[in-house]
Amino acid sequence: MKVDVVDNGGQWTHREWRVLRYLGVQSDIIPNTTPLEHIDVDGLVLSGGAPTISDESLKLGNSDEYIETGIPILGICVGAQYIARHFGGKAGSAKVPEYGKTSVHVIDENDIFQGIPKKFIAWESHNDEIKDLGKELKLLASSESCNVQGFKHRTRSIYGLQFHPEVEHTEYGREIFNNFLNVCKWY
Repeated sequence: MKVDVVDNGGQWTHREWRVLRYLGVQSDIIPNTTPLEHIDVDGLVLSGGAPTISDESLKLGNSDEYIETGIPILGICVGAQYIARHFGGKAGSAKVPEYGKTSVHVIDENDIFQGIPKKFIAWESHNDEIKDLGKELKLLASSESCNVQGFKHRTRSIYGLQFHPEVEHTEYGREIFNNFLNVCKWY
């Protein structure tokens, strides 16, 4: 299985790649400007990144094209915000910018939170957040200060997480990645 990480300039992009490698998956970090015809994978992770979703979404390269491939996608932080906007949702400046631990509450375990406790600690690092998921995305997880911590597309294998499952401060992060890999196996 091969799952690449699309580099959106995030501080932890290499950690997303490393977790995938530790889980036994072939993975490369690719620029977000990589032409679609050069991508042959079973899944993609749209990394977090430095761009603010409100002002700098053009810095997220070819993400629209990747989302429309039908390949399973996991968006993290700005990657998740971008997915939400792609499907008609809204994202912008957070009411409470977060850096540190928060308690995430799983509303619907679906595929991505399968076997994860209903409440766990996750690591946040964001100034923007998803404000509205639109009609095509379904809320899966929330926290006290950020309503959208996790979501899934209603009919496609596309997921988004506001928190960072790739860092050690997030409980069950590897399990969340494993759940995404299980989705990719069926692609």
